[in-house]
Amino acid sequence: MTDEEICRAILKMDKDEQLPIDMVEQLLKFTPSAEEAALLEEHQDELDSMARADRFLYEISKIPHYSQRVRTLLFKKKFSGAAAEATSRASVVLRAARDMTRSRRLRALLEIVLALGNYMNRGARGNASGFRLSSLNKLADTKSSVSRSTTLLHFLVELLETQFRDVLLLEEDVPHVRAAAKVCVEQLERDVGALRTGLREVARELEYHAARAPTAPTDPNDAFVPVMRDFHAHAVCAFTQLEDLFQDMKSRLEACAHAFGEEASASPEQLFGALDAFLAQLTEARAECDAARRRRDDEERRTRHEQELKKRTMERKQASSLLSSVGKSLGKANSDCNGHNGDSRDSTLTNGQKGEFDDLISALRTGDVFGDDVAKFKRSRKTSKAHKGRDSPPRGVCREDSRERQK
Repeated sequence: MTDEEICRAILKMDKDEQLPIDMVEQLLKFTPSAEEAALLEEHQDELDSMARADRFLYEISKIPHYSQRVRTLLFKKKFSGAAAEATSRASVVLRAARDMTRSRRLRALLEIVLALGNYMNRGARGNASGFRLSSLNKLADTKSSVSRSTTLLHFLVELLETQFRDVLLLEEDVPHVRAAAKVCVEQLERDVGALRTGLREVARELEYHAARAPTAPTDPNDAFVPVMRDFHAHAVCAFTQLEDLFQDMKSRLEACAHAFGEEASASPEQLFGALDAFLAQLTEARAECDAARRRRDDEERRTRHEQELKKRTMERKQASSLLSSVGKSLGKANSDCNGHNGDSRDSTLTNGQKGEFDDLISALRTGDVFGDDVAKFKRSRKTSKAHKGRDSPPRGVCREDSRERQK
């Protein structure tokens, strides 16, 4: 933009939005002093020989109330964003205070923690009627005497997960606490005050230009009064709403502090920061409890697997011992019944040991000999021995048959 275009935009109060905020800030810094303006006025005949910067200073020095005009222009450009930011911060504190006061889950949590504290301090500092919100963050510092990695907070998490699962949804009740904890009420109050001061300055400039208009010659490009009058009307309305919101926020904040036993002057950082820090610790403790639970489950599965392996090993040993015993029994039967008693031997093997041997072969083929069929096989073996005792000829008969053959 040329110097003339810049001066014309200033006179029109940037009605066409040609000047960015950073340029307006720079224009405010280069405001010529009264001495500089007087010196430039003395040398206006030498204007063509002046440097461009000096010529520009001369042009802006002729704009009535240049410094105040540019300052109000800058305020006009910043007002909307500043008011929206202040409204957002006041609203989030207001909502956080309302959420905390109304939350049933938060009240239930505080009752549980109070009961735990009174139980642990029974006989000494028990029967307390309440505690500070900041005390919630001390639960993680109370270590177990059995395991130093386990804290009272871990115990609380286990208790909530088994008996009060609804309380674990507390964060859903207070979604604005984290953002509200970052709000500085003192800074917010200063920002609201700055907006109030800026509006007062705009009102004074409007009065000045309105009083000056009938007597002083006016530039046809000068649009300060119509532009700033319209802006001032809308800005006052928006600021009134912001101021009402800010006062409501302060009242809600004090009521919330009183409800939780805190000082009325407690800041959002003290009030909401304590709860936000506790919620973060609670989430971390839940994750640690879940990890510990998974480790226990893995250990139990590993133990069961090892026990199953030991059981199968014992079954295989028993099966091997049984096979050896059956083999010896079959060999002994063959030696005892060797001779003319072939038919009797065949009958015995067929009725007893041969059936047992067939069962064994079947069990080996199917793999059942290594499982629950071992016991069944043992019972079958006992039955076979009993059958053999009934069907086999007496030992004396075998000897007499042998003597007959020798004769």
